[in-house]
Amino acid sequence: MRRLAYLFGGAAAVGAGVYFVVYLYRWQWQRAILSGVVLLIVGVLLLGLVLLGRLARIEERIRESDRRQQDALARLRQSHARERGDRFRWLEDPASRTYVFVPVLLITGVVLSGIAWLVQRIASVTARPTAERHLAGQLAVLTAPDPAPDGDLEDSAPLGGGLGRGRGRVARLLTASVGVGLLVSLVVGLADLTQTRKEERNGAEATSVLVRVDVRGVPTSAERQSMAASQAWERCRNSTSVPLRRTTLGELGEGLFAGVVRPSLTDHDRLRLRGCLEDADVDRAHLTVVAIGDADQQ
Repeated sequence: MRRLAYLFGGAAAVGAGVYFVVYLYRWQWQRAILSGVVLLIVGVLLLGLVLLGRLARIEERIRESDRRQQDALARLRQSHARERGDRFRWLEDPASRTYVFVPVLLITGVVLSGIAWLVQRIASVTARPTAERHLAGQLAVLTAPDPAPDGDLEDSAPLGGGLGRGRGRVARLLTASVGVGLLVSLVVGLADLTQTRKEERNGAEATSVLVRVDVRGVPTSAERQSMAASQAWERCRNSTSVPLRRTTLGELGEGLFAGVVRPSLTDHDRLRLRGCLEDADVDRAHLTVVAIGDADQQ
């Protein structure tokens, strides 16, 4: 279930991010803001799922640790109870019996210690230095590496672990570099696509715009369509590099409106005007740019 949630969340995040970039390229700010909010919400949800999973694992580990602690405590109490009941049982027996186990054990230990001391002395007298050096040479491969002058043995790197650690560090550095490069490329690309450029005009006299207005949720009337078209056009007058002055939309009927812009718009201004008209936040109305192109003097 969690994997399915990650799958749907990742797909939603990718879709929202793609549409966010597309709407920014089309200069449709309202839709870009909506896509950005959806992307932010999906990101927060995915982060919440990850944190909930981590908290659940931590809680399970704590419960397992408490369970093991309770089991160990129960075993300790049982062992203490047995020891408390069986301790020094021989003292509770009748005193008529004779116990010689402890003295015999003590005497045996003294005798064995003396024999061991005698064997050690004989071995130290008869041992040769060459045998010790040979044994030290054989055991050299098992010795620990020398610690740093100002450090401890625990601070030194383990044998054979430096190569794997170095590869892991290189992999993380490479991944971070690729991620930063992609992020910078995305930001630079969006900035290049959405910046206002000074373009040369193509020599046309004017630019014609044909817009269709659809009204939703209320009865469609020519008056409502005309009001929606006027509101959207007034809002988008300043969306191009050259403000649209002395330019109005003329009604053609059946929800179609046409306008002629002088002087002619560049390709980038056409993109901005189309995005502004189609993204206009007019209540219960939707505008669609049917056509936009150059017009001659006639």
